[in-house]
Amino acid sequence: MENAVSYPSEQRLSLSQLLRSLGPGIMMAAAAVGGSHLVASTKAGAIYGWQLAILILLVNLFKYPFFKAGVQYTMGTGESLVEGYAKLGKPYLWVFTILAVFSAVVNTAALLMFSASLLGYFVPFDLSLPVLCGIVLVTCLVILFAGHYKALDTLSKVIMAVLTIATLLAVVIAAANAAPVSSVAAETPSPWTIAAIGFLVVTMGWMPAPIEISSLTSVWLKSQCRHQKVTAQSALFDFNVGYIGTAILAIVFLALGALVLNGTGVELSKSGIGFSHQLVGLYASTIGEWSRYLIAVIAFFCIFGSTITVIDGYSRVIAESQRLIKEDKEQNPKVLQTWMIVVSAASLAIIVFYASALLPMLDFAMVMAFMTTPIFALLNYILVTKTVLPKELAVGPKLKALSILGLVYLFGFLALFIWWKWIM
Repeated sequence: MENAVSYPSEQRLSLSQLLRSLGPGIMMAAAAVGGSHLVASTKAGAIYGWQLAILILLVNLFKYPFFKAGVQYTMGTGESLVEGYAKLGKPYLWVFTILAVFSAVVNTAALLMFSASLLGYFVPFDLSLPVLCGIVLVTCLVILFAGHYKALDTLSKVIMAVLTIATLLAVVIAAANAAPVSSVAAETPSPWTIAAIGFLVVTMGWMPAPIEISSLTSVWLKSQCRHQKVTAQSALFDFNVGYIGTAILAIVFLALGALVLNGTGVELSKSGIGFSHQLVGLYASTIGEWSRYLIAVIAFFCIFGSTITVIDGYSRVIAESQRLIKEDKEQNPKVLQTWMIVVSAASLAIIVFYASALLPMLDFAMVMAFMTTPIFALLNYILVTKTVLPKELAVGPKLKALSILGLVYLFGFLALFIWWKWIM
């Protein structure tokens, strides 16, 4: 493996300097909080109350080393994780690229439908779903084309700040207004049953996000290094703020479900779009009609942030993969813009022509992401342990032990899923 970039001894940065350096970690958080938090965490709280809180925290802990690997490898070598996969062999790069293209189109289509349906709350007249999707898509592309990395960096910080404040406010209000469960309330089921495995797999597999998102963080970090001075200390601080923030938000959304929906006996919608409207409506009836737009704003910002970061991030890693497959030395900026348009157009085409096929495709994408997660985790672990990295970026004994525990958890969960899905 290539030797690490040698860094001079770095002066420790002040807190204000570290806060100014926030970027890729916050963008990763914005990409992660869409479906996994708004839908999965809230449903976990709605169905099972507080029972899955510890499991959600453990999942975030076990995946931590493999997301951190993107920062360690990029800051230590000056290369993205995608370049690292290419060094392991072209077959790894091809598998990653095919999965990335499929995930990009399907995830963008799902997030587009999601954000467009929530946008409908704020439009005073009726517009069809494809038109609303088009509005969201054009807005995303204008922001990305006009400002590229800097625009997305700024927008992600605003979205995450608004989302965090609004969500915490909603939880405080929900806790203050929590009514005693009525005598007809449904009994909270146990998540520790065979019947719940499907729900647990999807929730845990996508919490906080599929591990392939670490490659997005890696290319964002590489881009940030071209725009400003980035040190190992600032990059790790940024990553930790974003990652720990997503873990806390996962528990906050679980609290929303547990406080507002758990024990009401209401049957939850199976589609993400239907569930988001159901969540908004139930808030209005539980806390007060005034809260309807507060929750709708939280949901919209959550999904819009995920949409724009997914379009940008996946397009970057696909463009990088294309460069490495063709063995070009430099990345052509027009290739990135072309992939943004291709991913966006393909996603909109699915919504317009194959809307009924989107849910099966999304389910397939989620299963594929879950099944490939242990593979990417292992690849990331191999890259950071086999590469000579500066001391502050190297994998220490504690992180190595956590990585091995994480690999046992991920491959164990995969074996359980295969048994449940195809053998049982």
